Amino acid sequence: MRFSSTLALLLASPLLALAQYSCDPNVCKLPDCACATTTPPGGLDPAQVPQFVVFTADDAIQSYTIDAVNQFLAQRKNPNGCKPKMTYFASLTYTNYSLITDWYVAGNEIADHTITHMGSPTKEEVNGNLIALNALAGIPLSALKGFRAPLLDFKAETLQILHKSQFLYDSSASASVPVTDPNTNAYWPYTLDNGIANNCDTPGLCNGEPKLPGLWEIPMYAFFDNRGVVGPHLMDPWLDSANGNNAPSDAATLAFMQKTFTDHYNGKRQPIGLYTHPIHVSLSYPGTTAKKSTIDMINSFLDWAQNHDNVWIVSNEQLLDWVRNPVPASQMSSLASFSCPAPAYDASAKICNGVPTSEDGTLARCGFSDFPFFTCYGCPTAVPTVDDPNPAQSAQARFRVPANCSTTYWDPVEGKCLCNSPSCAFTDVARPIGPNDASYQGGGVGGDFKLLSDGSSTGGGSGSGYAPFNGAQRGAPEAVVLWPILLVFLAAAVFGAVAV
Repeated sequence: MRFSSTLALLLASPLLALAQYSCDPNVCKLPDCACATTTPPGGLDPAQVPQFVVFTADDAIQSYTIDAVNQFLAQRKNPNGCKPKMTYFASLTYTNYSLITDWYVAGNEIADHTITHMGSPTKEEVNGNLIALNALAGIPLSALKGFRAPLLDFKAETLQILHKSQFLYDSSASASVPVTDPNTNAYWPYTLDNGIANNCDTPGLCNGEPKLPGLWEIPMYAFFDNRGVVGPHLMDPWLDSANGNNAPSDAATLAFMQKTFTDHYNGKRQPIGLYTHPIHVSLSYPGTTAKKSTIDMINSFLDWAQNHDNVWIVSNEQLLDWVRNPVPASQMSSLASFSCPAPAYDASAKICNGVPTSEDGTLARCGFSDFPFFTCYGCPTAVPTVDDPNPAQSAQARFRVPANCSTTYWDPVEGKCLCNSPSCAFTDVARPIGPNDASYQGGGVGGDFKLLSDGSSTGGGSGSGYAPFNGAQRGAPEAVVLWPILLVFLAAAVFGAVAV
């Protein structure tokens, strides 16, 4: 949701949260529990704490959205010499699955944004997206850790769905009061063992609810213009007018972004975030209204920020790994998630594994009329839907990534793993995301759910028949009418108001 007026952020009710939130840090301890606090994790002095700039993107993944992100990150390096990583909250309508695979294998985080971009989503919207991302993009279930609610529209029930489906974190709540304000709600990421402490205007949130042990909240940290608490800017701040003016200004945006960053950097070093919809900064999207001057401004901000000591551009996954295992900035090399090892396999092998030089000529093109896409893992007979997120394959079956081989080392055509060393050994998890909350793990070829000997299920193989999420039995694939959605997306692009 575009905040043409960002006053909606003010509804987070920080005073109410402070009055009703209670957490004992002597009981709630890292790495699996953390209280909502502005104090850096691990008792570190702020001067020792890295300043994290979290970079995220939302919605469909296409070549123009990847290009849009790359124009900000591809040329950059973090203090350890590794390229920055980011988090992409992927929804599936108009998504090209092979690009999700490529983006993940390159080291970025893929996270859940529902199948159809649904606010206050149903369990089927959330879990079906996990199944489709696993089946058609090859993302291990253990790697799909995070969620962001479309439109930032979530309820207590949404968080309960995430907890039951074994997500590690949500990142839908807003930190809407400046860090310089004594009533700030810009907390470091925290667990919901003692309830949520942000977005307290929403019924069922705060006042110690909902209690969901082990589920983390990574707040979205707003920028603030000269008006302070009444001038917040959250997603795509470069599309907002600043300081009460009538139109966006690159100069004004750069100024308030730098001012907010400085407040974080000179304070307790809570993270700051660039939360983007790449379509708004894409120069290759047909009919784009993006301005080169705005792209240059964002790069100027990142250049300026990286000129400060100990500034890291990171994904949510990396941020949370540091929060759970906090070390001084001088010891960041001790955290494996911040390193950049290269996979050790025969680079000359022609396999469809998310590495562009390896998968050249191996992708399957799925020619659906509404939105064709490519995948390494075989074309389904129908577009994945909420009711059927893992349709059967339409032709020669390819093998989906199993639970005992990582994406990079799996050959989906031959159905074999190229890993022959303990250094690349991998074991995925099963999660209760199948029909009727059945335990589900990756693998198979799509279609019928196959019951495994341990009681879990996998997508594909001979079985008694897949009961879709709506409870109906599978019949002939129905036509998927998506053109109204396309019109909505195109209208959003034209009017600069695409959803969060």
